[in-house]
Formats: sequence, structure tokens, C-alpha cells
Amino acid sequence: MDVNGKAVLLTGGSAGIGREIARQLKAKGAKVLLTGRDPGRLAAMEVEGFEVLAADLSSAAGVDALVAALGERPVDILINNAGLGVPHDVRNGLPDPDAADGCLYANLSAPVRLITALLPRLRAAPQAAIINVTSGLAIAPNTASSVYCASKAGLRSYTMALRAQLAGEPIQVIEALPPVVDTQMTADRDMSKMPPQECARQIIAALEKGRDEANVGMVKLLRAVYSLSPALARSVMRRF
Repeated sequence: MDVNGKAVLLTGGSAGIGREIARQLKAKGAKVLLTGRDPGRLAAMEVEGFEVLAADLSSAAGVDALVAALGERPVDILINNAGLGVPHDVRNGLPDPDAADGCLYANLSAPVRLITALLPRLRAAPQAAIINVTSGLAIAPNTASSVYCASKAGLRSYTMALRAQLAGEPIQVIEALPPVVDTQMTADRDMSKMPPQECARQIIAALEKGRDEANVGMVKLLRAVYSLSPALARSVMRRF
């Protein structure tokens, strides 16, 4: 797909991977409308020339408010990038169930609800795309982030099913699977991290080349290990 001139709705576009996706798409001529929750970060993106909307996608009301704020504007490319990470490890006491609910909604239910609401607009476009950003943890979970892993695995399953449902229609359905990326969410992890600029570049390349998946960085290796031995891949990831 040539992204020049395409109308893009990008959730979670004011920081991390989303911010770099926004910048790179804008540089290629796309018209990017991005969402976020932090007023300061949204203001900074406005200064860079982006159209922004405040949106909290951890509830149905937040998703519906975003759809209402869009009005009747067209959408050619929907990128479901917004997400939450919460610790959920019963070895460290009883986790907060409300935090788990918010994570599950933001990472899984919100993309499903937003796609459902915007599908008529995507179908009206001559060429359209949906990108759901999951994670390498959707393939094999780690131990400490069980709810986050479950939400991303659910989105991965939904994306594969949606792709089959839309087969034959001019709508690309792409899953982007990042590795550990240097963002606010991973700031406390002392390990090698991919720069968000490179992660964004690989995701956009998958869109431009018409690929079903963007297996980014070390996720390529994880996919290879999983194809040979799912048990081995799960065993490796449980160490983190």
C-alpha cells in the first residue's frame, strides 16, 4: 500500500512506538489523526503538526466517545496501537482485579469495538488497512505479565479470524508483533530493547509490502523456535 494521502487513525500515538509510527507515516504523506491520554504529550504532537484527540480506551464509553468525536471523517488505515500493561503475579500477593479489567479492555475489547464501529468507513475506502499491534508475548507468554499476555494473545486470535472474514475485500488485516521496545512501559526492565523508531519502521514496511504480519526484531527468532517446538518457546519465555 502507498500510504501517501491516506487518512490514518492511530490510537496511542503520543508516545513510544505509536509516536514513531505517526512521525514516519506523516513523513510519507499520510494524514495522521492520533489519540492519547496524556494532555502534555498530545500538545507536543500538535506542535509537530498532528491532529490529536484525547481518548481513554480502557472502557466502552471511552471508545464510543472517540467514535463520536471522529464525526463523519473517512478512515483508510486504522492502527490499534494503544495498550496498557499491568503486573499480575499471584506469587506477589493478590493482584488488583480492576487493573486487570482495564488492561483486558484496552488491549482487546477496545480494538474489537473500534474495528466494528469503523468497518463501514474502511469498506468505503478504495484501499484500506487495519493494523493490530500485539506482542511477541502473544506467541508465548512470560510469567509476570499474565493478563497482558492473555490480552495480546486474544487480539492475535481475533486478528487472524478477522483476516479470514475479510478475505476478498480490499482491506489488509495486519498483526504487528513487537519485541521488547524502549518505551515508558519497559523503562524498569534492565535488558536489551529495540529503539521505537526501528520498530515503527518495520511495522510500516509490512503495511507498504502487503504482509499479513510484522514480526519485528527478535520476534522473528521466537516465531522460528515456536514453529519447531512450541514447548521450547514457552519454556524460554517463562524465564522472563
